[in-house]
Amino acid sequence: MKHLLLLALLFHGKILLAQNTIGLPAIVNFTKAQYQGNGQTWDIDIDSKGILYFANNEGLLTFNGNYWKLYPVPNNTRLRAVKVAPDGKIYVGAQDDFGYYLPDESGILRYTSLKKNIPAGQTEFADIWNIALYDNSVFFKSNNKIFAWRDQQMKVYPAPAEWKMMGSTAHGIYAQDLQQGLLRLENGRWQPVCAGTSGKAILITAFLEEKNDTLLVATQKDGLFRIAGGRLIPLPTAADPIFRSSRIYCAIALNNGQLAIGTFSKGCYMINAADGKVIQQFSMDEGLQNNNVLRLFSDPRHNIWLALDNGIDQLRYNTAIKQILPARHNSLTTYAAKVFDRQLYIGTSDGLYHTPLDPVPDLSYSKGEFQPVANTRGQVWNLSDVNGHLLMAHQDGTFDIRGNQATPVLKDLGCWAYLPLSNQILTGCYNGLASIRYQGGAVSVTRHLSGLYESLRFLAVDQQQRIWSSHPYRGVYLFTLKNDTALHYRLFTQKDGLPATNNNYVFHVQQRMMVATMQGIYEFDDATQRFMPAKGLFAPLQHLAVQYLSEDSTGKIWLVADKKPGVLDPHQKTLTWFPELTGKIVGGFEFIYPYNEENIFFGGDKGIYHLNYKKYARHDAGLSVLLGQIKATSKKDTLLYGGYATAGPQQPVILPHAYNSFHFEFTAPPAEQGHHITYSYQLGGFDKQPGEWTAKTEKEYTNLPYGDYVFSVKAKDNLGNISGAATYAFTILPAWYQTYTARAVYALILAALIWYLYRRQRKKFAAQKDQHEQEQQHLIFQHQLELERNEKQLIQLLNEKLESDVQHKNKELATATMHLVQKGKLISNIREELLQSVKKNNDPDVLPSFKKVMRLFEEAENNEEDWAQFAQHFDDVHNNFLRTLKKLYPDLTTTDLKLCAYLRINLTTKEIAQSMGISVRGVETSRYRLRKKLNIAGETGLYDFLLSITAG
Repeated sequence: MKHLLLLALLFHGKILLAQNTIGLPAIVNFTKAQYQGNGQTWDIDIDSKGILYFANNEGLLTFNGNYWKLYPVPNNTRLRAVKVAPDGKIYVGAQDDFGYYLPDESGILRYTSLKKNIPAGQTEFADIWNIALYDNSVFFKSNNKIFAWRDQQMKVYPAPAEWKMMGSTAHGIYAQDLQQGLLRLENGRWQPVCAGTSGKAILITAFLEEKNDTLLVATQKDGLFRIAGGRLIPLPTAADPIFRSSRIYCAIALNNGQLAIGTFSKGCYMINAADGKVIQQFSMDEGLQNNNVLRLFSDPRHNIWLALDNGIDQLRYNTAIKQILPARHNSLTTYAAKVFDRQLYIGTSDGLYHTPLDPVPDLSYSKGEFQPVANTRGQVWNLSDVNGHLLMAHQDGTFDIRGNQATPVLKDLGCWAYLPLSNQILTGCYNGLASIRYQGGAVSVTRHLSGLYESLRFLAVDQQQRIWSSHPYRGVYLFTLKNDTALHYRLFTQKDGLPATNNNYVFHVQQRMMVATMQGIYEFDDATQRFMPAKGLFAPLQHLAVQYLSEDSTGKIWLVADKKPGVLDPHQKTLTWFPELTGKIVGGFEFIYPYNEENIFFGGDKGIYHLNYKKYARHDAGLSVLLGQIKATSKKDTLLYGGYATAGPQQPVILPHAYNSFHFEFTAPPAEQGHHITYSYQLGGFDKQPGEWTAKTEKEYTNLPYGDYVFSVKAKDNLGNISGAATYAFTILPAWYQTYTARAVYALILAALIWYLYRRQRKKFAAQKDQHEQEQQHLIFQHQLELERNEKQLIQLLNEKLESDVQHKNKELATATMHLVQKGKLISNIREELLQSVKKNNDPDVLPSFKKVMRLFEEAENNEEDWAQFAQHFDDVHNNFLRTLKKLYPDLTTTDLKLCAYLRINLTTKEIAQSMGISVRGVETSRYRLRKKLNIAGETGLYDFLLSITAG
């Protein structure tokens, strides 16, 4: 019997696996190394800004989409429960403590314990396992007590036996007691709800929803139940055998009528609440870190967060992009896909797989298991629906696919692609072109059209029904079919207008042949017989390396450019990228299959990716952005803002001048991050305009000048939705030397300095003026001295000249005097000689003549004319010396005047005696007499006295 039960459980497990949907949403793993906490996380909640809170063994974990923060409770015990209240308080339950975190005015979380408010005698309790909000009250459940906090008052509800579980719905607060079963709080008293839950019959683990007086609950071992009218009504599900063996640890109701059930060891199940059918299982096989799910939480974007026994996972359950794995335990590379005859066929690196499809709009919700198509092992390159035939291009040839069978059409020749024409199917092969014709029930094959032996992966036809192909390294071929077995071609390369000869791929889009190149899209111009850049819709792709193009039935162009998948919408004139798929597309063998708007398939290196574009494009614009931590830097970092929104307006932040470097963190909430988010920021008062959109979530500013600033940041997703701005305002005070007081002091100092400099300059100018005047006076004095010196020198020169002239005159006078003396002596000698001669002759006859001659001699000796002429010349030379002397001393005789004149010209006594015709003794006597007449004192020299006559 035991073995039969085990086989039954295994059988049910197989059924459950078979019921999984083929599309798997992305699962994002967060390890304890990332969030720096303990492996076990017990509870999850979210605030109005989108920040997530996790009750972890290490404390309160927060996640804003980019940054994890850990806040241990003061007693450093394990956190078991967390609940965010409408007023922003984050209530937590720990071991032997409970309370709440609340952001202060700086957005930093501060913990407040409520244990001190417990009435005396009621403080003994262990772990707080559940927190519930109802009717403006907060309920904390431990095993022996429930604490109700309301209006700053604490009320305690002791357990009748043992409180096992507590939770709330929109209609009431419920708790299960081990003895009394499920109770509901009414008018302050716990009232029984269902007797069938008492004792150890069932253990409730989750209160899911309450509608029409019917409460849906999950139990640990017995599955799901509805409670109505006091009765316990089972809700059977296909997973009940699993729930009995693995147990339900947690459960939540989703808004789409589904239930998410977390188990002890089998991961998470998605159940249809109406009929109990299993929709999907998520376990380690699907990407969870751990199969022991301790708590489930659905965020506003309907992502499901799983608190695991080791790690935290995000299940993007509502995502528009899913992964399809043809081989469940082997992530094969996929190259082709086709929906054919209500089957989904996927070509992989290891053969062709198929699964039936359910009649659902989104094929990723089809339930089934892929099976390999027989005889298709090997590389599959292409799947084409041609005239009701599903043709598979394979490394071994071409196969016609029917259900699970592959019929060879072209054997032992690797094939790439197919181009249907009016009467044949051209096949691009490893060594040229082949031809396939269906005629009735027969198939005819031409293995090779002679004329070209290149490998041809790409085929396209243009409006003129001309056949084009491309080779990655040769260029673009234009084919002309000569007959059924031969062709002619023309090769176009870089010289024909292509940006390069390499990496050109031909496609048929918009009823034209287009070439995807390394520089955008090119098309052939018949007029010039050259390739030209395509304009209009394809303009946004200019200068991008385009690898793939595919057109859907609505005219949208699906593409891969620069290894990024995207879509060109000719109606909206938009280019949308899908960053979620960047790096997941097979490089060099890109493939997109746009079956319809809700089913776009992308070939990937790990399975195939499914996009519901209709759902993806409906992503609402409720995008938001959060500011994380903001730090100011001086000698050390100062936390200005902790990243948690405060109630009311932001308080003004005023900082000293030393804090002029800032570090800003920002992010989009975790619920938004299914789409690629970029950010644009601006520091008002510093940046002139917002920055370019970037994926960076941090920004630093250094050495800001003082002033008022507002940092603002916006988020944008890849659909073009832009969030409102998150802002932070602050003021940097000027340095003490930049304040108004300092400026006033500077002004006073400047004025004083100007005054000082003015006074100093005035003094300097005055001193310079005085110095200048002194210098001028000195110069004038020197000039005067120079003039006087020159004048003296001139006078001296004149005097010297006069003296020279006087001396010269004196010499002339002396000479003249001597001449007169000589003349007189000569005359005297002649007279004496004549007299002697007369005396000797004694001739009386000559005596009269002699006497007459003697009279002449006497006249010559006493000639006054010579003296008068001498006196005149003498006075001219000696400044009227004789006249002045005669005027001063009228008693002087001519002899006296002569003696004075001779003394004045400094003649010797002997010369004077000769000039006057007297003896030397006579001269001395005459000098003596002259001194008497002149009244000269004895000590005064006669010569000096005479000099003073004209000098005075």
